[in-house]
Amino acid sequence: MAGHVVPHFHNSAGVPKISIGAKEFMCVGALPPYDHPHVFLDMGSDDEIVCPYCSTLYKFDPHLHGTESTPPGALFEIPAAA
Repeated sequence: MAGHVVPHFHNSAGVPKISIGAKEFMCVGALPPYDHPHVFLDMGSDDEIVCPYCSTLYKFDPHLHGTESTPPGALFEIPAAA
């Protein structure tokens, strides 16, 4: 079982770059129902990665918390199961 929750980010605003405070995360594209397959991305030792589905450039910013982003609001909140 995972020791931490993997944050999910979206790019519904269509910006070319999103700075985030996590190096391992999921990209969902845009908000549902316009999302793409939710893909796990790991920057490893790099500080940026491009999503292979939506071409969003994600850049790691160590000043941000793991769920924060610049521009703000890119965190995808997974709906709670009923």
